Amino acid sequence: MILKLVSYVGAIFGFIFLTLSIASGLYYISELVEEQTGTSKRILTRAIYTIIATLTLLLIFDSFPFKLTIFSIASHIIYLRNLKTFPFISLTSPNFILSTVCVILNHYFWFKHFNDTEIPPQFRLNPNYVPKRRASFSEVASFFGLCVWFIPFALFVSLSAGDYALPTSTTVNSKKNDDIGSDGQPKLRKRAVGLVRVVINSIRRYIYTIAREMGYEIDPNHNTLLI
Repeated sequence: MILKLVSYVGAIFGFIFLTLSIASGLYYISELVEEQTGTSKRILTRAIYTIIATLTLLLIFDSFPFKLTIFSIASHIIYLRNLKTFPFISLTSPNFILSTVCVILNHYFWFKHFNDTEIPPQFRLNPNYVPKRRASFSEVASFFGLCVWFIPFALFVSLSAGDYALPTSTTVNSKKNDDIGSDGQPKLRKRAVGLVRVVINSIRRYIYTIAREMGYEIDPNHNTLLI
């Protein structure tokens, strides 16, 4: 009885620690992408072309379903179009909405394909029928991780939401005049803020707000406007 209760508590704490570790990792990767925007764009572009080539080879040599493979290739072409405004993105843009739909459909169709164990009607009574080879778990997991989820996940981590901030004090002298408006006041300039950081910071602000309303101060030095 007590051992089972301890196992439940351990599972809950393990899940919490795993979630926090993933969030911290995504936050750190998002910061790296913000600093290396050009490199990130080149890596994502080459990764998309590599996956398209991989899908083509799977179609030719492993007899993957033609229509489904073409749909996946078209989906990656749509993902590629998001890089035109990289790293900024509008959540209401047609490319982003269409990409989101493609991610969901790709996952559903490929999951259905690999999970299909039905015997064709014309072979159900044939004792000599040899069922098609089923992919192993490692093969399916690798395919989903690289050819279905990798690019959408990388785009989510890499893409940024537009934010406006005052010029920093490290601005080069030649650019200072561009940051000063006609009224002598600093102009706001657009900078890249990782979408992951925006989401995580929003959740963190929400948690801090609830804690303050309940009378708990998690971090007295926390800036509620942190991005």
